Amino acid sequence: MNAPQSVGADSWTVAGRTFTSRLIVGTGKYKSFEENAAAVEASGAEIVTVAVRRVNIADPNQPMLTDYIDPKKVTYLPNTAGCFTADDAIRTLRLAREAGGWNLVKLEVLGEAKTLYPDMRETLRATEVLVKEGFEPMVYCVDDPIAAKQLEEAGAVAIMPLGAPIGSGLGIQNRVTIRLIVEGANVPVLVDAGVGTASDAAVAMELGCDGVLMNTAIAEAKDPVLMARAMKAAVEAGRMAYLSGRMGKRRYADPSSPLAGLI
Repeated sequence: MNAPQSVGADSWTVAGRTFTSRLIVGTGKYKSFEENAAAVEASGAEIVTVAVRRVNIADPNQPMLTDYIDPKKVTYLPNTAGCFTADDAIRTLRLAREAGGWNLVKLEVLGEAKTLYPDMRETLRATEVLVKEGFEPMVYCVDDPIAAKQLEEAGAVAIMPLGAPIGSGLGIQNRVTIRLIVEGANVPVLVDAGVGTASDAAVAMELGCDGVLMNTAIAEAKDPVLMARAMKAAVEAGRMAYLSGRMGKRRYADPSSPLAGLI
């Protein structure tokens, strides 16, 4: 693979939509809509994920996220955060489609509240139903290459394995399985959940992921706008490092300058 002239020329496509930014950011936990909008701007993100059950995107009598983040300029990705059954997730996304006409969605069906790990049986069932109804689900899942392939076969348009538990900030805990998912997938793979700082985002990209989704890492930083800029740079750096083809690892030193012919 040849590296592009610039990161901006290196696009990716999901469900027929093409983007240049590989960073997706959330819209929760910010102190205000203004702060959220400033962070999105600083991140360069072209997609924001929105919890349908928590963020107002349809009631004009209340403050609306769409007043601060223009859906004509930024792609909204409705998600099913807070759903613990396939039926709840399906119902939530049907409401999102009625409210805003969204077909490209992020599906997550959680198993229980302590770990917020996905319930893969319910997730797979929801994926199958949503695909039949014309949705294009990007699906949050465990970092398991078998589960990832099952979701792809069910019609998921992107696979989104967790790096670590949601909101933990622990970074990618299992690089081996993330890499296996990337190698086996025919749809985009994006790390979703667990990123805490810029180096975590760079690792995800160095593993060959198509993108990274994060919320808490930016929203809970002491300076969210500055962290958003850091994440933008990290995703770009990690992507360039992946495209460049890193050096091999060696067990012993290898001098940069030849040792032969020394004076």
